Amino acid sequence: MQLSILRTDSESEIDAAFASFIELHAAALIVGGGPFFFARREQLVALASRHAIPAIYTWREFAVAGGLISYGTRLTESFRQAGGYVGRILKGEKPADLPVQQPTTFELVVNLKTAKELGHTVPPSILARAHEVIE
Repeated sequence: MQLSILRTDSESEIDAAFASFIELHAAALIVGGGPFFFARREQLVALASRHAIPAIYTWREFAVAGGLISYGTRLTESFRQAGGYVGRILKGEKPADLPVQQPTTFELVVNLKTAKELGHTVPPSILARAHEVIE
């Protein structure tokens, strides 16, 4: 199996990356996290669908938008945690004294409608572990 890493910094580069996937005969796609990709989730999901490339994403919002699978933290929980830090800093705590916190809860969301459109069957073991199944 060959792993290809494609980086994008603009919307047009996303289109070019999908053209590269076709040339590379990509069997699947992993879309990393970050605000750039989150803001373009509709574009990414639409291109993956158009090119019939199964993809996994970092956040549930991608699966809700029609992506196949997402696995990652809940954005709302991350924002809540960040808000707690802001509150502590505004009350006078020094940022350097605050403990580093990492996510401890991850959620798996499976979009069965998308799986069916791609012609894939999601194994029962994955469905059993899913926090949410979109039908």
